[in-house]
Amino acid sequence: MELSSLGLGTYLGAASDVADAAYAEAARAFAEAGGTVFDTAANYRGGRSERALGLAFKGLPRGSFFVSTKAGYLPMPEAHPEEGPRAWFHRVLEAPGILSVEDLVDGCHAMTPRYLAHQLDISREALGIETLDLFHLHNPEQQLAHLGVRPFYAMITRAFEACEGFVAAGKIRAYGVATWNGFRVPPGQEGHLSLARLLEAAESAGGKNHHFRWIQLPLNLAMPEAFLAPTQLLGGTAMTALAAAQASGLSVQTSASIMQARILRQLPEGFAEAMGLQTPAQAALQFTRSCPGVTTALCGMGRVAHVAENVAVMGLPKLDPVALESLFR
Repeated sequence: MELSSLGLGTYLGAASDVADAAYAEAARAFAEAGGTVFDTAANYRGGRSERALGLAFKGLPRGSFFVSTKAGYLPMPEAHPEEGPRAWFHRVLEAPGILSVEDLVDGCHAMTPRYLAHQLDISREALGIETLDLFHLHNPEQQLAHLGVRPFYAMITRAFEACEGFVAAGKIRAYGVATWNGFRVPPGQEGHLSLARLLEAAESAGGKNHHFRWIQLPLNLAMPEAFLAPTQLLGGTAMTALAAAQASGLSVQTSASIMQARILRQLPEGFAEAMGLQTPAQAALQFTRSCPGVTTALCGMGRVAHVAENVAVMGLPKLDPVALESLFR
């Protein structure tokens, strides 16, 4: 299956039946337009985004779409007057021995093997899929400051070992890390993730044929670090996150491609037209999908109208890297 250069994201939106139906309709429209990549997470909209995609996938041939999800954050359910968050945590996670309070960072994040296994099974059921294409550890850098560098990468190694077990069990095909600041900030800055050390952890967990195959990170016209900033040291050479991923044989999903539409208000008048495009959103997506090393640029599309606007760029030639760099001179 060929992966589309745009992917449908499911992060934003109300936790409502109306939003669920709109996402399912948008996902079906995206598939009909040739989109093959869908991204979600166990905690997006309290788990409703996964269930909405599950509705959209019914009737689609399994080989016609690629779906990635994430685990790490607590997928807190909708508020219930008879059960607060602490009671929910005890009933669903603590009492069955899946997760303890001591395993939590910032009261919301955990990556223990048993918790990852629990979340993966919930995601598979919600999506209605036996084998997921990609399973991300969600913003693992959130734990760096709490654990310290050496214990953090030891924890990552254990999480990767669990993911190799999920591959062996036929529950996922590959795993990765979906980050926010981790690959954007330089070495020595809080939250920095070393791709070289992650690759070492993967080899320790799964040998040279490990299944750590993807990274996800933000990239847009206002946050171009993945394309421009040499934040990674690989083989003694400083390089950008995109270049380091390419050199390591990793595929890349980019998030926040239009920065939740905030970037669109910041683009100069006539910017889209100068690129031969009709809307600012199309121009922003064309930039991100064109950056060398990007496999799929993700963009939230919760309505059919979003899909109709965005998919117009999928058939366009990608921009020349020199032209992309000239945007920042």
